[in-house]
Amino acid sequence: MLYNLLYPLSSDVGFLNVFRYITFRSIWALLTALMITILIGPAFIRLLQRIKCGQYIQAEVQAHQCKAGTPTMGGLLMGAGVIVSVLLWADLTNHYVWLILFVFAGFGLVGFLDDYSKLRHHANKGFSARAKFLGQVLVAVAAMVFLIHEPAYSTTLAVPFLKAFTPNLGWLYLPFAVLVMVGSSNGVNLTDGMDGLAIGPAIVAGACFSIFVYVAGHVAMARYLQVSYIPGVGEVAVFCGALVGGGLGFLWFNAFPAQVFMGDVGSLSIGGALGFVAVLCKQELVLVIVGGLFVVETLSVILQVGYFRFSGGKRIFRMAPLHHHFELKGIPESKIIIRFWILSILLALAALSTLKLR
Repeated sequence: MLYNLLYPLSSDVGFLNVFRYITFRSIWALLTALMITILIGPAFIRLLQRIKCGQYIQAEVQAHQCKAGTPTMGGLLMGAGVIVSVLLWADLTNHYVWLILFVFAGFGLVGFLDDYSKLRHHANKGFSARAKFLGQVLVAVAAMVFLIHEPAYSTTLAVPFLKAFTPNLGWLYLPFAVLVMVGSSNGVNLTDGMDGLAIGPAIVAGACFSIFVYVAGHVAMARYLQVSYIPGVGEVAVFCGALVGGGLGFLWFNAFPAQVFMGDVGSLSIGGALGFVAVLCKQELVLVIVGGLFVVETLSVILQVGYFRFSGGKRIFRMAPLHHHFELKGIPESKIIIRFWILSILLALAALSTLKLR
C-alpha cells in the first residue's frame, strides 16, 4: 500500500524513490512484522490464557507434561504481523503477492479449524487426517489453477546442479506442485514439537527463499545465474521478509521455555507458504535441501509407522518424529533445538550454492 501511494510521488519528492527497490521494502516488511508481533504479543498471549486456549500434551511425551495448558494458536499472532506488513510494503497490483497471501491464509484457516476442534473437545484429536489433507489440497489446487494461467509462468521443472535439464511436466506439474505445498505444510507441522524447533528453520528457509525469489524476478541476475526468469515474482521477496520478521517476533515468545505455541494455524500456514514460494521461483526440488530438516522429520514418521505395521509392533525410533527420539535418549530439549537450527542453516547455505554450481 505504501508503495502504491508513495512511489508515484517520487518524481516530486526524490527520497521516495527508495520505494521502487524490493530489497528496501523487504527489509522494512521484516522490521514491521517483527515490531507488530513483539508489541501485540503480550496482550495476545493474555487473551489466549483468558479464553483457555491451552495446549494438550500427549501422555507418551512425559517430559512435556509440564507444558500442558501453555497457550496455543500463537500462529495467529505471527500471521497478523505478516499479513499487515505485506499489505503495507508490497506492490498490491502484483498478482503473485495476492496468491501467496491466499495460500498463507488458506493453509492457516485449515490449521485454525483443526486447532479449534482440538480445544473444543479438550483433546489432541482435531480434524481427521483425511479432512485436514483435503483442506490443504483444495487450497493448493486453487492457487495452482490461478498460477498456471499466468502468461509468464511455465510447467517446466528446474533440477539443482543440472541447469540445462529442465523437463516440461505439462499437466503433471499441477499434482506435483500440490504435493510440494502439502508436503511442506505437513513437514513443518510434524517438526513443531519443541519450543522454537519449527520456527527457527522456518525463518532460515524464509530468508533463503527471499534470495531465490528475488533472483527469479530480476532479469539480469536470472540470466547470469541461468535460472528461470519470471517477471514480477521478485515482489514475493517482500512476503518472505515479512515471514522472517513475523517468525523472529514469534520466536521471542516461543523460545525455550515457550510462553506460547504456534499450533497448526501457524505450522500449516508457514509450510504451505514456503512450498508455494518454492513453486513460484521454480526451485521446487531445492526446497528438499532448504527444508531438509522438515523432510527428515517427516520421513522418520513414515518409516516408524510403516515399520510398526510391517513388523507387527516393532519400532525403528524410540518415538517419532525424530526430535522425540533424541529427547527420549536423554539429550536436553534446548540442545536438540540449537543443533537442529545449526543444521537448517547449513542446509540453507548448501541450497544457495546451487545458484552457482552446475
